[in-house]
Amino acid sequence: MGILTSILRGVSWWNSQTLNTQLFTWRKGIKVGEDAQGNIYYRNADDSKRWVIFNGEIEATRVNVDWHGWLHRTWDKTPEDQPLVRKVWEKPHQENLTGTPLAYAPAGSIRKKQPVERGDYEAWSPE
Repeated sequence: MGILTSILRGVSWWNSQTLNTQLFTWRKGIKVGEDAQGNIYYRNADDSKRWVIFNGEIEATRVNVDWHGWLHRTWDKTPEDQPLVRKVWEKPHQENLTGTPLAYAPAGSIRKKQPVERGDYEAWSPE
C-alpha cells in the first residue's frame, strides 16, 4: 500500500474503510459473517456495535435485507445462523442505481441519445 493510499484512507471514507475503522475492526471486531457480494459484517464483544466493511464501492443499498435487519437490530441472529424465509414472489436484492449511468431513464428523457417523437405535445412559442 502506497503512502498516498494510506493518507487517503486516513481522511476519507469513500475510498474503502478509513484507517481508524480498520484499526477498530482489527482490535475489537468479531467477524460474524459475509454476504454474497463479499461485504464482511462485524460486532464487538458485548454486541453494542455492529458494522459492515464493504467489498468495493461503499454504497448502503449493497447491504441486502437479511443483513440490514441484523445491523439495525431487527433480529439478533445473523442470516447465516437463521436465514429468512423467502416467498416465491420475492425478487433478489438489487442495489440502487440512481445517479449512475445504469439508472432508469424513461422514453423521451434528455439522458437518452435519441429523442422520442411525440404527437401529443406541441412546444409553446411566443407569437
